[in-house]
Amino acid sequence: MATPSDRAPLAEQVEQLLATEGPLTIVAAGDPVLRRPTERFDGQLEPALLARFVEALRITMHAAPGVGLAAPQVGVALRIAVIEDPAPVPEEVRLARGRVPQPFRVLVNPSYEPVGAARAAFFEGCLSVPGYQAVVARHAEVRLTGEDEQGRAVDEVFTGWPARIVQHETDHLDGVLYLDRAELRSLASNQAIAERWAEPTPARAAEALGFELP
Repeated sequence: MATPSDRAPLAEQVEQLLATEGPLTIVAAGDPVLRRPTERFDGQLEPALLARFVEALRITMHAAPGVGLAAPQVGVALRIAVIEDPAPVPEEVRLARGRVPQPFRVLVNPSYEPVGAARAAFFEGCLSVPGYQAVVARHAEVRLTGEDEQGRAVDEVFTGWPARIVQHETDHLDGVLYLDRAELRSLASNQAIAERWAEPTPARAAEALGFELP
């Protein structure tokens, strides 16, 4: 797949990306596009092209698989992300993490602010940082504002794991990776997570690896 030129207009970049069928290539950490604030969406893509791009993000997210994907993760510096989480987890995990199903949603020009002071810390990963996870303390509840793909206003409060997802994806649009907010002593390979820390909370990992939880 051809990599769009940074100098090309966004519509041309997206057309290039969509020239090949199937999931898009996910950009890995180290690419500058992941470290630059994105351009606010203001009609740079015509409705039909926007719909095609959103569908490509959805397909790519599912194929990865992941529960969210931001435009910069496929090389497009535009303030758009998608989320969806069927939450196929055991009941004890659902209760500990507040992980409940989220339907497919498109976030356009999103921003968030905390609701209250509570924070929750759990292992978190990223499709642009494959193979590893780390504990991130995030706001337990946030108010998300922005628009959907139809330009309709979004103003909604998210709690638990959905709050974590929207924070993670919105951070991508500001050039922030989850590792910037992580407790680095917790950094672990996916294999280590599966073998040692596959528990509803990171309490035992915190004790063993020597980091504090909020």
